[in-house]
Parts: sequence; C-alpha cells; structure tokens
Amino acid sequence: MAWNEPGNNGGQDKDPWGNRGGRDQGPPDLDEVFGKLSRKLSSLFGGKGPSLGGASAAGVGVILTAGVVVWGISGFYTVGEAERGVVLRFGEFNRIVQPGLNWLPTFVDKVTPVNIEAIRSLRGSGDMLTKDENVVRVEMDIQYRISDPEKYLFSVTNADDSLHQATDSALRAVIGDAEMDEALTKGRQQIRERTEVEINRIIEKYNMGLTVVDVNFDTARPPEQVKDAFDDAIAAREDEERFTREAEAYRNDVLPKATGSAERLKKEALGYKEKTVNEAYGDIAQFEKLLPEYIAAPEVTRNRLYLETMEKVYANTSKVLINSQNGNNSMLYLPLDKLMSQAPQQPNKVNNTPSEYGINTNTHKNTPMNNTNTNRESTTRQGRY
Repeated sequence: MAWNEPGNNGGQDKDPWGNRGGRDQGPPDLDEVFGKLSRKLSSLFGGKGPSLGGASAAGVGVILTAGVVVWGISGFYTVGEAERGVVLRFGEFNRIVQPGLNWLPTFVDKVTPVNIEAIRSLRGSGDMLTKDENVVRVEMDIQYRISDPEKYLFSVTNADDSLHQATDSALRAVIGDAEMDEALTKGRQQIRERTEVEINRIIEKYNMGLTVVDVNFDTARPPEQVKDAFDDAIAAREDEERFTREAEAYRNDVLPKATGSAERLKKEALGYKEKTVNEAYGDIAQFEKLLPEYIAAPEVTRNRLYLETMEKVYANTSKVLINSQNGNNSMLYLPLDKLMSQAPQQPNKVNNTPSEYGINTNTHKNTPMNNTNTNRESTTRQGRY
C-alpha cells in the first residue's frame, strides 16, 4: 500500500513531510524560506527591498561590506626592527618596506621578512690537496650577514647553500696554491686572508646579497700516518719563535743600557777634556804670574815651589823618612798612620798646627832620637807639610 493512500494506518494518511490527517500539503517552498530570511535581514538593517532571486539586495550589500572590512583589517602587519620586508605583488618583486606597522592588500601582495642584522655562521671543512701534493684536513668558520634582501631571495635559488659551495671552492683553490708547511704553520694568516678575498669575489659575481663579516681558519691537520712527525716540526717551529722573542727581549734590554753607558762615557770624556784644558790654561796663567817673581828672586821662588810640591806629596802618604842633620847618616822613620790612629781627637791649645794633622807633640817628644832639636824641627815641619 502506498504511503499516501487514503485509509492507510487506520485511516490516517502519512507522508515523509509530516502531513497527517489527510491534509494535502507538499514540501516547504524554498522561495518562501529565502523570502522570510531576506525580510528578517531587511528589518534588522532598516527597510525592505524588492526581492531579487529570493535574496535581498541590502543583505548582499551588508555581506560585501563585512567582507571588505575583514579584508582590510587582515592586511595590517608589523616588520621587526632588525628586519626588512620584501613585498611581492602577484609573485613579482614590488618593494622593500622598513620596520614598523605596514599594510598590504591581502591576496594581492605578500611580504617576506628578512633579518639583516643577525650574524650567521657557516662551517666548511674537508680533505684538500696542497701545492706540494700533500693531503691536509682543513676546517674553516665563516660569519656573514644579509646585506641586500632582494638579491638574497631572488638572485640565487638558495643563498646560504650557494655561500657554502663558494666557501668550499675558494678554500680548495687557496689550499691548492699553498704548500703543506704553510697551511700547518707559518702561512695560516695568509691563507685566511686570501680565502676571504676569494669568497667576497664569488659573492659579488653571483649577487648573493651577503656580506662576509669574518673568516676563522680553525685547524689544519696532516694525515694520521705522519701526524707525529708534523707535531715535532710544529713544536720545533714554536721553540724557534720563542727563542727569537727571548733574544729580541734581551736585545731590547741590553742595547738601551749599552747606549746609555756609551753616552755617559762620552760625556765624562768631554768633561775630563774640558777640565784638563781649563787646568792647563790655569797653570799657564799661574806660571805667567809666577815668572816675574822668579826672575826677580830665583832662589826664594825655587825653595817655595819645592816646599809646596813636598807638601802635596806628603799629604798623600802615611809613611815618612826624614834624614837627620847631625851628620851620622841616621834616618828617622815616622809611621804617621799608626800615630794618627793612636792620637786623641782633642785640639791642642799650645800648638794647633800638629793637631790639625792628627799628630801628638807629646808622642814625638817621647820618641828616641839622637838630637832633640832636630826631632822637634822635623816634627813641626812634617805637621806643616
């Protein structure tokens, strides 16, 4: 029996739309549903409009307005302080934006932030052949940063990978032009500088938009079979450099002292020269003054010169021999050094002349002599001279 046949189920008609009681009702009209929905939206936004294909024109406008607002808000973005924004319009480079709040049309432009201040590191290593056909293991660290965001993104497929290949190529070219001893010992600094120059040349040639900040030549090792021998060679080279530095330090310490001593001796010699010349001029002047007196009284002048000379001679000796004047060929010996050490350090009020030279007159009086007057005269003369 059909579902809508009269009398079905106790005389009650039933259909899938929920019609009961035999009422002839069909499914809901879709036009009526859309009409009700459009009238509700129109009443919310103040007014009713004519129906257009079952939907209100005002409702469509509201939907479009809301979509435009959402689209506009979604276009705001922020670029960091250390970044630059690379803007693409329909996939083609358009411009570079500066840090801060910016806006772009969504689905039209696309921005890619690029950090241009961060220092990046790249490490290169490998077994390489030197100029003298030896194999060395070389390790190098490259530090770089992005200088041109446009070139970094679009000049090459992968700038970082391209720099890695450029580093390996430059390092192999430099090591291949150097000998093994240079790579292991004294030529490390030159290899580092030449590698940096070669890397910068490749970067400029391919417009990678990168700038090399520093190149560190870490290690260079010989093959394991000859490692011990090369370690001994490196140790010997370091000892040579240390001995050279020590010799230079010794030279820097001794040479200024020797130079100073030479200058001092020169000045002392010049001073002695000036002194001797001045004394000679003084003797000449003294002789010129003494000559008229000598011409006037030769004997007196000769005796006075003799006495003054003896006074200078006896002033520098501690032992004196005096010939007695009694004709018995006896010689008087005066140990002045012992007499000076035994004499009291008190001034003699009777005769100041002997005491000035540390001679005690009482001691001389007690000394055995052949002639008292001769002893007294000799003592007085010695004290004066």
